[in-house]
Amino acid sequence: MSLETLWLGLLGLLLAGYFVLGGYDYGVQMLHPFLRAPDGEKAERTGRNAALDAMAPFFLGNEVWLVAFAGVLFGAFPHLEGTLLSGLYPLIVAILVGLVLGNAAVQLRGRAHSDRGRRWWDALIVFGGTLPALCWGLVLGLLLHGVPRRADGSFHIGAGEVFSPFVLGCGVTTALLFAAHGAAFVALRSAPGLAATARRLGAALVRAAGAVGLLPLLLTFFGAGASMTNRATSAVIAALFAAALAGAWWYLTQGHHVRAFAATCCAALLPVLLVGAGHYPYLLISSAGAGLTIDQAVTDSATLKILSVFGVAVVPTILAYQAWSWWAFRGRTGRRHPSYF
Repeated sequence: MSLETLWLGLLGLLLAGYFVLGGYDYGVQMLHPFLRAPDGEKAERTGRNAALDAMAPFFLGNEVWLVAFAGVLFGAFPHLEGTLLSGLYPLIVAILVGLVLGNAAVQLRGRAHSDRGRRWWDALIVFGGTLPALCWGLVLGLLLHGVPRRADGSFHIGAGEVFSPFVLGCGVTTALLFAAHGAAFVALRSAPGLAATARRLGAALVRAAGAVGLLPLLLTFFGAGASMTNRATSAVIAALFAAALAGAWWYLTQGHHVRAFAATCCAALLPVLLVGAGHYPYLLISSAGAGLTIDQAVTDSATLKILSVFGVAVVPTILAYQAWSWWAFRGRTGRRHPSYF
């Protein structure tokens, strides 16, 4: 395996890790108003805070994966970065706006001194989770379908590309999947009353994600959806995605929280694998000309060797930190851990 392929695999690993870890952050934010304890108004407020407390020990720490992904993209694949970020500029800005507003709202909600103030922060929390989740799905849809890349390598997306049925279907499916992922996470981490509410909501969201996901699949089948280089590999990954959704629904309905969360984790990372493995050796598929291959996007071999020295130290550190944080804050909220927000 070449050094270029290894770095491409690392790039995909970091983005997939962010989809898994940041995905449940988005999901908890989106479902925040609906995750209520079933014991009256006072318990309802406690339950709503407990839903945020479920992700509190990992909150912002999960953004490390996005920062690392951006670092690898800039350092190892500068030609892809220059093309991708400029072409997807509106969606990238929307993701960052959602991240900033959502992060600020989650941390400032507890400082509100009135119900009206809390409602405003609640609205920003939901917005800060929904906007990035939807935009990440739109980005995936555009990459799967192909971007209108010009002869000079640049491309610009317009409303016609973003609001096409296939891309919209991918966006809504991803948002519903992240919401279900967040519900499975809350069911895993919260007290039994809130966990039961999250479990029921998660099962419904998984069904909705599967139903909406049929639209991109049917459009691809009739030639108006994804443009895949490796069709057999793409079909296998799509089948695994469907199996992960089915498994998540089954485990949620049966009350197996750990297995349900594992299934939603698999479903969250598989779209990244679909883009990478389904298009290989292309990193960008063009709907109006030649695509961008890994050899055209990667930096020179000398730079890759220098970056590899840092990668050997940084990646295990990130993995060790995540493993330690999950171990340190294992268990359900409300028993061993204080209220954070």
